[in-house]
Amino acid sequence: MDENNFGSAVFIGESVQKTVEKCPGLYCGRTLLENSSYSECGACMRGFRVDKQYICSPCQNDLSQYDWLYLGFMAILPLIIHWFCIDLNRQNQRKFTKGEMILHASACIEVLLSAFLTILFTDPIWEMRINSCGVRRLSDWYTLFHNPTPNYETTLYCTQEAVYPLQTMIFVFYLFCVTFMMIIRPVLNARALPVCGKMAVYYALYIFPILCLLHAVAGGLIYHLFPYLGIIISVVSNALHFSFKLDQTMKSLLENSVTQMRNVTIILGHWLLLAYGIISIRYGVSYFSLLLVPVPALFYIFTAKYTDPDNFK
Repeated sequence: MDENNFGSAVFIGESVQKTVEKCPGLYCGRTLLENSSYSECGACMRGFRVDKQYICSPCQNDLSQYDWLYLGFMAILPLIIHWFCIDLNRQNQRKFTKGEMILHASACIEVLLSAFLTILFTDPIWEMRINSCGVRRLSDWYTLFHNPTPNYETTLYCTQEAVYPLQTMIFVFYLFCVTFMMIIRPVLNARALPVCGKMAVYYALYIFPILCLLHAVAGGLIYHLFPYLGIIISVVSNALHFSFKLDQTMKSLLENSVTQMRNVTIILGHWLLLAYGIISIRYGVSYFSLLLVPVPALFYIFTAKYTDPDNFK
């Protein structure tokens, strides 16, 4: 580039910076119009986010590893709820029946299909990758509460999805989950578990709206805390699983945990969720921490005799 071209480029850059004035608030920006001018300060379109020059720029970043782990946790959550609802209405208290195994497999297939289609229908469409704006701070999830009021006169509404697409794609995922459940599960329920399977579907239809409300209200908190939520859910559900056993002796708990297929499956599920939570922690947790995964189960078994209610009578 010669000196004349370089000088003209600098002049153009300076003129653009002069014309684009600072917008109030954290999320208000200017959109480039067809006549190469910029709009007034306002909310960016979906898939765009304000940059340092207060211009709405398209989101073209790849998801970080933590973002993928977050999406994985949000996919695991409804799967756990499906399995819990099916198990809650089981007929056989000691082992899995063939019908229960079919419904558990169906729930897993429904969630996997929903997650796969959600990724395909997210920009760029029909690709197994996602364009993202990224998450910079907790307030990115709650732009509604950061609409500025210049000079304390008129509120400038700049509410948008600053964490595109991590907020809306979860709602799409839940929609796919409910749709596949209503398409696949009734046919299997009629053949596998007519009564218990139907109740599991009813429970799920109540729980999914609650999940949507929870994501809308606390999506940002869940994003930052999901590794610890996974650990807490695993430890608490592990304790609940053992506490329902009538015989609380160490010998009985150990024997039932390794001889009954249902108990083995549930315990392994708790361990996998706990391991997922440990791996997802951002601040460089050593993989040697995975050796602690069996500790909650072993701790309950070895200390059950000290907490048996019969000892306090």
